Amino acid sequence: MSTTVILVAAVVVVLFAVYVSWRAGRLDRLHIRLETAQAALDAALLRRAAVCLELAGSRILDPATSLVLAAAAHEARTAGPDEREHAESDLSRTLRAVVEQERFREKLAEHPAGTALLEELDTAVAKVVYSRRFYNNAAGVTRTAQRRWLARTLRLAGHTDPPRFFDIDDEPPEALATA
Repeated sequence: MSTTVILVAAVVVVLFAVYVSWRAGRLDRLHIRLETAQAALDAALLRRAAVCLELAGSRILDPATSLVLAAAAHEARTAGPDEREHAESDLSRTLRAVVEQERFREKLAEHPAGTALLEELDTAVAKVVYSRRFYNNAAGVTRTAQRRWLARTLRLAGHTDPPRFFDIDDEPPEALATA
């Protein structure tokens, strides 16, 4: 009788240890996925700002529009972690205002590199949208896994803070969405 109880207890302890190990591994994989998604989001945001700077410096747009777009792109590239969401949202709004100007497509079509620049801008804007959605999805799944009772009780996430969502206005300009 006592050997049966000890054997059952040993099996329960081993199964619990395997489950805890599996949960810890899953949490670790979620953190890796989150870091990868954050790196992809950072790259997409930097690429969008670079394309906006290229458009501003192309001499296709009027000087005032170029200056406003360049300032917004520069602010987005140099913003600190606390101001980044605001700066990226400002760049999105500025980009919408620029692209939705009268004769924007005609001005780009008249320039030799205009069509390629428009395609590059469209791709960069779309990548920001997808990268942000992917990052926010990864952040939500990781937060949920960190809030589970086992992860909290055994501190499987260590001392890491729950990931923050990256909420910006990233709605693409209608003129690019229909291209």
